[in-house]
Amino acid sequence: MTLSRTPRRWTLRRTLVVGTSVLVGVAFAIMSVATIVALRSFAVGRLDQQVREGLSFVAGSDRDDGGSRPPGDTGGPAPRVGSLQAVVSTDGTVQRSGYTRSDGTELTLTDDQVARLRSAVPTDRQPTSVDLGADLGVFRVAAAQTNGATIFAGESEADVTATASALIVILAAVGAVVLIAAILGLSLFVRRSLRPLDRVAQVAQRVSTLSLDTGTVDIPDRVAPVDTDPATEVGRVGSSLNDLLGHVQTSLAARQYSEEQLRRFIADASHELRTPLSSIRGYAQLSLSEAAPMTQTQARSFDRIESEAARMASLVDDLLLLARLDAGQPLRRDDVELTLLAVDAVGDAQAADSTRSWRLDVTDDLITVRGDGNRLRQVVANLLRNASTHTPPGTTVTLSLAREGDEAVLGVADDGPGIDPGVAERLFDRFARADDARNRDAGSTGLGLSIAQAIVGAHGGRIAVDSTPGRTVFAVRLPAEAP
Repeated sequence: MTLSRTPRRWTLRRTLVVGTSVLVGVAFAIMSVATIVALRSFAVGRLDQQVREGLSFVAGSDRDDGGSRPPGDTGGPAPRVGSLQAVVSTDGTVQRSGYTRSDGTELTLTDDQVARLRSAVPTDRQPTSVDLGADLGVFRVAAAQTNGATIFAGESEADVTATASALIVILAAVGAVVLIAAILGLSLFVRRSLRPLDRVAQVAQRVSTLSLDTGTVDIPDRVAPVDTDPATEVGRVGSSLNDLLGHVQTSLAARQYSEEQLRRFIADASHELRTPLSSIRGYAQLSLSEAAPMTQTQARSFDRIESEAARMASLVDDLLLLARLDAGQPLRRDDVELTLLAVDAVGDAQAADSTRSWRLDVTDDLITVRGDGNRLRQVVANLLRNASTHTPPGTTVTLSLAREGDEAVLGVADDGPGIDPGVAERLFDRFARADDARNRDAGSTGLGLSIAQAIVGAHGGRIAVDSTPGRTVFAVRLPAEAP
């Protein structure tokens, strides 16, 4: 099994330090190579000049009286240390050959070394590099024809090679020190230069942890004025972030004001509607209870007026409850036995709807939570009513209760057709309808699940749904009291 690993991205600080260090290293390497090549070229050029002078010395061209000197005549100054001379006649006879060592003594060239000279060096007075073996090494040698003989003169490349090698070692050592110093200096410089960007990022990170979805929103964090200079790149970013945070706070404040106005309107309207709705229901019931004769249409009209007034009163009560929960109205905090509550809820559901099979699955231990008993009963009743409304007759609905750690888990499961995936995301929205998913009854207001979610949230819990064809489970998790 091969595990794919996401490549780790480099930070801007590391990228700048490594990238600049690589450029410095490459530049120093190019400079070092150019220096070594230039130095060696200069040294080889000086060596070639000495070779030509030695060739003239061997050929007798430097004689003071301008006369002719036999080839090989060594009259005059002694040869330089490290120099080579050889005179070979046209028939291949070596008239003279020698190499001057560092102590001034001369060594005679071997036949193999002379043969290498004759085969590798042209007689055009142009110096050529020749390897004369491990004893002598590489020489720059020039040759010329004079007085029927071939004259060779050369200088050892040992000094040039030693100088170039020493320079390579020096440049490598200096380059390593310079590169290390550059990396350390760049690290400090980049870290110091990016401090304003770090401060801007810290402000953005703190703001990202704020809860901006509900309630009154205040964003006190702002980028400091020192980091909002428009003349710098980081300053422009900081200034733009401050402007963005200001716009966001203004927009959230307007949203909160609008929500509060709407919530206050719903609460006031719901409260004001309760009295006239009660009056309408009372007059309708009074009219129906009188023994006075009325037509069938009148009787049906009064009956519908009473039922619709009752339905509207229920809707008004739900809206008023949601408005109070949204406003943060505190709930009662008593010890509520969920086990007893579940038993009562299943009994009530069985009495209200006998066309479905109602089951109870609870543990023997009593599970207690802190909260408002009436509101929690409303949560369970809404979930059971939701299962009854959106499943066909004959469906089995199971209410379960268990403890998981420090939570009480109350579940309502049914084996109905399930919830349409397109509706699941907005299932807990207010006035959400799922007629296409679960044969929704037209009389439902679509507030039951949203009320259940609001009540559970006010108790510090959460509610979730998991639905597949043939099984739908609503799970309510509440903080449980210690057993």
